[in-house]
Amino acid sequence: MPGNIRKSLLQFIFSGSYMKRWNDKLRYMELMEIDKQAHKMIIAWLLCRLAGRGKSRAELLCLEEEVVEGGIFDYLFRLVITDIKPPILYRIKENPDHYQRLARWVLAEAKPHVHPLDGEFWERFVRRATATEHQSPASEILAAAHAYSSAWEFRLLSPLNNAFDDEMPDIRSNFIKILAAHSHLPGMEELLPGLDPLPLQGDGPATRVFSPCDASSAADTARCGDALFPGRSGPLPALSRFANLCGQLRFQKRWSQTPRIPETSVMGHMFMVACYVYFLSIRIGACRARRVNNFFSGLFHDLPEVLTRDIISPVKKSFQDLGQLIREYENSELERRIFAPLEKEGHTCVVARLGYYLGSDSGSEFDDTVIEDGRVVKTDFDALQGRYNQDEYDPKDGEVLKICDILAAYIEAYTAMRNGITSDHIQQAFWRMREQNGKRMLGNIHIGALFTDFD
Repeated sequence: MPGNIRKSLLQFIFSGSYMKRWNDKLRYMELMEIDKQAHKMIIAWLLCRLAGRGKSRAELLCLEEEVVEGGIFDYLFRLVITDIKPPILYRIKENPDHYQRLARWVLAEAKPHVHPLDGEFWERFVRRATATEHQSPASEILAAAHAYSSAWEFRLLSPLNNAFDDEMPDIRSNFIKILAAHSHLPGMEELLPGLDPLPLQGDGPATRVFSPCDASSAADTARCGDALFPGRSGPLPALSRFANLCGQLRFQKRWSQTPRIPETSVMGHMFMVACYVYFLSIRIGACRARRVNNFFSGLFHDLPEVLTRDIISPVKKSFQDLGQLIREYENSELERRIFAPLEKEGHTCVVARLGYYLGSDSGSEFDDTVIEDGRVVKTDFDALQGRYNQDEYDPKDGEVLKICDILAAYIEAYTAMRNGITSDHIQQAFWRMREQNGKRMLGNIHIGALFTDFD
């Protein structure tokens, strides 16, 4: 039986906004863990959709849920081990006894935050945290997405470090080997050119920097190198362009006119909302399709902002119909820059699902919807909790998503104030969100308690 979502779990997820990546390298900007996790899960979703071709709906749902939970579990593990660099972690994994001791410590640290949510969810986390190897299609997708999103970051910092950092050749060589090992996955061939050029030509001696596994063969490494450096003259494949667009959301800071500590990006916010809505889906007893749809709806809900930038609510409401004008512009840009290129290259399954998450057929990503008789139908929370809480209806919670979107913004404001940033804008936003949601109910669940718990 699902338990409760506690303040500590919400803050635990948010803490990735403080975790700096590549902290021993020179960087143009800080690269944060929560942003990397968002990009990783976007890539994982793409690989899931393409791997799902030919699978039944039930098989695809199982794969997607395993990817969603595996990604969340990996993030929770990473939040505890914080500054342990990947090379050290992989050395620890080579000794089963050492790794089990590390895993037990991680679980002990995470349990107060995670266990109250749901006992079965906790047990699945324990199984993944204590396994030294993960051999399943979902685990391979997550490993490929992890390598891709890390390599994408590596491209950003390489130009600043190549001249003096002797680790760079080894890191680049290892990325090529790891990506080569996953290059057979559907979609990877089209994603890899998005890393071209992976900086620093010429491979140095290979060391186990990012993975304990060697590439399956030298030929695999060569093939991956050809994919990364294909000598293209034409445009990138649509999947690569989409992955790059999503990656750019880490450059967009939320609350852009207001100083905050920590700053949060649109990309990190999307991942935070995705986790919150998944937890709340467990809490309300949502079916598998509903849980999966809710997570990915959260993960993509601000995707249009890569095309329009983050526009704060007061501006959207500054005059009548402005919000609708912005929505129309977002839809036209989504069609021109994302949907049409993907459809042109045959990725209709990606476009259709992304459109469902973003509310293209219903009008808003915050609409409660199901698919009935092949059509998207708007409904309400009570109906989703009742007759539509079944995988066959492909249900999606818009109201729950909206609550979690507000909750994430609320925690961003709360944390900034706790860290000494007390601008009028932040204080007014915090108290407005608290007043509007402090008594809010979702069915028989008192959502307002999550807001009033932050004093």
